[in-house]
Amino acid sequence: MTFLKSVLTGRATRTLLLALGIAVLTTAELAKAQGYGVQPGDTLRIEVLEDPSLNRTVLVGPDGRISMPQAGNLNASGRTVDAIQGELTSRLSGAFAATPNVYVSLEQLAPRLAPSVQSPTDELIGVYVMGEANTLGRIEVEPGTNVLQMFAMMGGFTKFAATKRVQLRRTDPISGKEMIYKLNYSAIESGTGGNGLTTLLDGDVIVVPQRHLFE
Repeated sequence: MTFLKSVLTGRATRTLLLALGIAVLTTAELAKAQGYGVQPGDTLRIEVLEDPSLNRTVLVGPDGRISMPQAGNLNASGRTVDAIQGELTSRLSGAFAATPNVYVSLEQLAPRLAPSVQSPTDELIGVYVMGEANTLGRIEVEPGTNVLQMFAMMGGFTKFAATKRVQLRRTDPISGKEMIYKLNYSAIESGTGGNGLTTLLDGDVIVVPQRHLFE
């Protein structure tokens, strides 16, 4: 019983889950205890001891891949955090004089794996942010929120961001076809254009790519 209580977070959550007779592990404990295979929508925390500027939180994209400066894109879907950590260490080794100390942890499970508990946020819409932004994952916003407001909620971009090539990806609910809108942050910030007033819809994905070497 002591172990079960130790893995529950928050007094309200403990009360609800104990009443239902349900035990929930933290994401880290889940990954370690069950050899959890990372899934699209999960959020990973990556830390590089030798270069803190590379530390980041990354969202596993719909295609199951993550992106990391100096390591490129790699498949994460279905793999354990230890396996992802090992490949990142291998890929980053060429950028350091000695093998770097890379640590990967499962920070948050995809929202679809979370308990379904009704809350006041049910009326909000979910927008997904991935790539070189300071806040990644599913961000809940009020209906009517536009792109420029979303950039503020994301907390801006990392120093690796290609801010002139940001993408808004939206899937047509009828045809299932993905539409991609180009967002130029510099133009939006200056008020000269760039779709900054585009209203976001539930399920939209904002992708901030890495900038090229001389970009």
